[in-house]
Amino acid sequence: MRESSDSICDRTCPPVWSCASAVSTCADTCEQAVLPVSVWMGMAASAVRGNHSHTTWKHIVIVVTTVLLFSAPSVCAQCRILRCNSDFVAATLEMGIIGGGGKEGANAGYCSALRSYALCTQRTARACRGDLAYHSAVQGIEDLLIQHRCPKTGPTAQPQPRPLPPLSGDGCFYEKGFMQREGRAPEYLHCGVFGDPHIRTFNEEFQTCTVQGAWPLIDNQYLYIQATSTPTRGSSYTTILTKITVILKNWRECAEQQIYQAVTDNVPPAFVDGSVTSGDRRGHQSLRIHSHDPGRHAEIWATHIGTTLVVRQVGRSLSLSVRSPRAIVESYTPEQDLQLCVWGCPVSQRLEIPHAHPSSPAYSHCSSQLPVRDVYFQACLFDLQVTGDANSSESAVAALEDARAMISDPNSVHLLTDRAGTNPPSLPVVLALSVLTETLRHTVLGPV
Repeated sequence: MRESSDSICDRTCPPVWSCASAVSTCADTCEQAVLPVSVWMGMAASAVRGNHSHTTWKHIVIVVTTVLLFSAPSVCAQCRILRCNSDFVAATLEMGIIGGGGKEGANAGYCSALRSYALCTQRTARACRGDLAYHSAVQGIEDLLIQHRCPKTGPTAQPQPRPLPPLSGDGCFYEKGFMQREGRAPEYLHCGVFGDPHIRTFNEEFQTCTVQGAWPLIDNQYLYIQATSTPTRGSSYTTILTKITVILKNWRECAEQQIYQAVTDNVPPAFVDGSVTSGDRRGHQSLRIHSHDPGRHAEIWATHIGTTLVVRQVGRSLSLSVRSPRAIVESYTPEQDLQLCVWGCPVSQRLEIPHAHPSSPAYSHCSSQLPVRDVYFQACLFDLQVTGDANSSESAVAALEDARAMISDPNSVHLLTDRAGTNPPSLPVVLALSVLTETLRHTVLGPV
């Protein structure tokens, strides 16, 4: 019989904070710690509705823990402390020195592993703020360094990668392999970068950015894409994409590294080395390029990672559309924390969409091209008002067509403006904060 989240937390974690820390240490996934939340919310709400004289600090702690749990999924998605833990264990296992050792060589190796462990925690520190497992690991490392008299500076040791088993016959077909393993099709995510530029992220956020220079759009284990933006003519704050570089990394028997590069007025239908395929690997070609408008359009298929890339030139600006499985999109390390398609552009680089009156020429023109008042419509308004060029609307139209081709659920194509940008706090978090405020007020001031 499967144990409840309550029993798991009670057995392995300290009181009060048990289920908050279960998000990262007591359970394998965030979902295992969510079960008690509704119960705790009810307890906190009952404490406020009941006799205020019986309100205790225990209820306050419950509400605070509830807030932490509701915000936990985003933390779990970023904090990589469990990976640091497993790397340390793997490194010491390989050396055969778990727990240190009395011999000088063994102790030196253990110290190297500890320093690597400390370095890993430093790299993920920003994403692990407030994570109890992270802070426990940091303190544990400090204690072990002192216990084994390890210098804080010196060589580091990284675990050797484990040998990978040979690929099966369909190993270079991502979708087929996923179907065989999971019994279902993979979940695909979409990112679009176009126009000024505007970004529709993998997380279904929409932003208009003023980034200049070279910025990574995607940076993970399999794929690196960099876009270069330059200021538009006559403007110091609006930019357009003028260069896109794609690096498809070497992956086992399926594909050797290939580079694709497009610049304004030159969207080639081939990789940098002139080839249009990756060559014959395991009976098929994992990488292929196709174009129905050479010089202005290129479509790249990477079947070994289930990813499709479309590069276009619309007007004077380049655009990129990506369709990739969630597992591929999320295969990055803490060091790869700057990806516009994942996180969006920095807050300081975001622009507001200017308001356009329904009777304005820009509003009328974009309505005729994009009848749904979604993010593509908003992008059309922005580009048209900034440039004054009616042809600038074509970028949003082309991006919408790519989204239709890449998003399997038609209801998800039109990302509405109230879902775009910075998402407001979720209702449960707002309710929990409201209960916390009321509880604190009645505890400090007493019943009114």
